[in-house]
Amino acid sequence: MSSLSSTQDPDAGRLHGEFKVPGGKLVVVDCRMADGVLTDVSVSGDFFLEPDEALQDINRALTGLPEDSTPGELAAAVTAALPADAVLFGFSADAVAVAVRRALAKASGWLDHQWEVIPPSVLPTQLNVALDEVLTEEVGAGRRNPTLRFWDWEEPSVVIGSFQSVRNEVDPGGVARHGITVVRRISGGGAMFMEAGNCITYSLYLPQTLVDGISFADSYAFLDAWVMAALEKLGITAFYVPLNDIATEQGKIGGAAQKRLANGGMLHHVTMSYDIDADKMVEVLRIGKEKLSDKGTRSAKKRVDPLRRQSGLPREAIIKAMQEVFIERYGAVESRITDAELAAARDRVRSKFGTDEWLYRIP
Repeated sequence: MSSLSSTQDPDAGRLHGEFKVPGGKLVVVDCRMADGVLTDVSVSGDFFLEPDEALQDINRALTGLPEDSTPGELAAAVTAALPADAVLFGFSADAVAVAVRRALAKASGWLDHQWEVIPPSVLPTQLNVALDEVLTEEVGAGRRNPTLRFWDWEEPSVVIGSFQSVRNEVDPGGVARHGITVVRRISGGGAMFMEAGNCITYSLYLPQTLVDGISFADSYAFLDAWVMAALEKLGITAFYVPLNDIATEQGKIGGAAQKRLANGGMLHHVTMSYDIDADKMVEVLRIGKEKLSDKGTRSAKKRVDPLRRQSGLPREAIIKAMQEVFIERYGAVESRITDAELAAARDRVRSKFGTDEWLYRIP
């Protein structure tokens, strides 16, 4: 006869967290809380671990740790408890920390949020950049659900990274000759050459809880796993080249950049080449030898391998496939930019993104 009465629930108070390591295995943590510390910790998953007894070492290391332990503290405790000959395959101490934080509701997973998707709409490039800041702030403040937005634009543009020098990145003669609009964004990374229909650009606006415990470097691949799945569906096998390049065996196809705001919002955005005019690009951008030195090529043109050639599909078909995979994976619903958000972004163009003070803050 069970020692539990019929009114007792053995799962009452049990906390559960899961984390799928990008390119790796699933880590699951079940535990309870008592007096502000972890108890009854059980780590499981489809990973590989040797020796077998090391699993209990991990459980013991986590038991008794404070509820407010940081990801670094959790991972350090696991690492310190493992025997010197321990082999972790498909997961890591950091992955265990993420699963613990998710169990404690300190971190979140994709399916913990109601995601929205904003389809492409043609907007001036300065407004697209301003919307990135406004919508990231809105998500951080809890006024907007986490959102995926696809860009579209008409005027030829160069969007430079937050910390880039205008004179070092942009050729003024090429800019004048081709009527290029130069804009500075809020995220770091390199310059993007954009003409109507030549790129696929999207922005993710998310709470930082989604990447809690995930290293800055690993967060790139984590946030773009759905994109890799969409490209695979189209017959394109893509992968990350650290830190932020997306490539195939035929060459680079895109790059990502991020910005984390003080209010807890985060921007992750990507531009992928669809049908780049490489001759025009090298007239507009100053792509130096140092930048190319670690890319294994002496030609800037060879670094840009358009998706059109690799897929044979219209740009709209690729964007549609990406939206479908995102919606299917995360239960996203279609949304739009609100009138208030658009007005705020226009104000931001006037006060910031359309000003010389912002553009030339690093001349």
